[in-house]
Amino acid sequence: MSVDLANLVTSIAQRARAASHVLATAPSEQKNAALAKLADLLPASADTIFAANQRDLDAAAANGLTPAQIDRLTLTPARLEQLAESVRQVAALPDPVGAALETRTRPNGLQIEKRRVPIGVIGIIYEARPNVTIDCAILCLKSGNASILRGGKEIFHTNTALAALVAEALAAADLPADAVQLIPTTDRAALNTLLKLDELIHCIIPRGGESLIRFVAQNSTIPVIKHYTGVCFVYLDEQADATIAESVTVNAKTQRPGVCNAAEQLLVHAAAAPKLLPRVATALIAAGVELRCDAASAAILTEAGIAHTPATADDLKAEFLGLIMGVQLVDSLESAIATINRDSSGHSESIVTTDAAAAARFQAAIDSAAVFWNASTRFNDGFEFGFGAEIGISTDRLHARGPMGLPELCSYKYVVTGTGQIRE
Repeated sequence: MSVDLANLVTSIAQRARAASHVLATAPSEQKNAALAKLADLLPASADTIFAANQRDLDAAAANGLTPAQIDRLTLTPARLEQLAESVRQVAALPDPVGAALETRTRPNGLQIEKRRVPIGVIGIIYEARPNVTIDCAILCLKSGNASILRGGKEIFHTNTALAALVAEALAAADLPADAVQLIPTTDRAALNTLLKLDELIHCIIPRGGESLIRFVAQNSTIPVIKHYTGVCFVYLDEQADATIAESVTVNAKTQRPGVCNAAEQLLVHAAAAPKLLPRVATALIAAGVELRCDAASAAILTEAGIAHTPATADDLKAEFLGLIMGVQLVDSLESAIATINRDSSGHSESIVTTDAAAAARFQAAIDSAAVFWNASTRFNDGFEFGFGAEIGISTDRLHARGPMGLPELCSYKYVVTGTGQIRE
């Protein structure tokens, strides 16, 4: 690695740290002014953004990326408007900074307040999703954190165009330009330097495939908030409503199959499978899904004359990130729970049932970041949860779990007020 590249990355981190001190006490009105400006700039700059995005798409096609990967790269007018709307929603959310989480007065009169404060400097390492550039920038800004963004080479031109708009919005609100910085190179050596700057950067959040996240977690000296994979399950219970079972399963699998909260595995209660499975399988196949089935589910589909593929053991716990779904039968609710807790990645799971007691047991016993009842796993998303946007979905258990919005981007400190007390 060149000395110049190491110095560049270190300088970015140093400037981010200085900007974080300004942001920590920036008033809500000033931060919201920057967000309002950005929300206006996004649709106004559509031609520039789409031109940059097309450069990335042309390269993606030439490099043989899969349809799911290209979909992640693609910005459409609808997706650009959703980005602008997410900015507006974050601007409208309460500012988390300075909120009193807990207060108490000690017998000696000391007043102790536990107060929410920014984490400081957050590095976000991500691959081919342009919305991450905006989502992370706005959430960090609103929560008083400086951010360093390092996107993948597949989306470099789009990210550069979006980062320029963020810089323009910061300048319009008289906030430091270094509050949001994009690493201006895709050289892996720059990432290696970034991950060692623990005296300047307080948290790293990787977003992307398992190999990227494992690389970051294994090479960072900075705390990492992560999820490795999105092996998400839908379980059709013995008392599942057939119409809901069909719609939830198809949506969870096909609405956007290349993302981490898409369902990859389908469990069906054996007693309900003869009725439920042919209907749900037919709908999935009509949507282009290949079904990889265990022996018991394959027997039902064979009798019904429905196409399927025999599953390997790995297929029944895989993250496909495409139009493939593992299918297996279970003989009880408890068996479904045990299977999911063993084979899922702890991300998003759903039960379809009319039995409230079964749903309550499932939601209590499943050890995942989000557990749904009669709803698609695709709702495990910061925007859908009303957070305006998200900086990631954590499957960790310390500090944050699930979609990470503004409160999850804060730490806290104790503010103690006295009248001259001294310790005996």
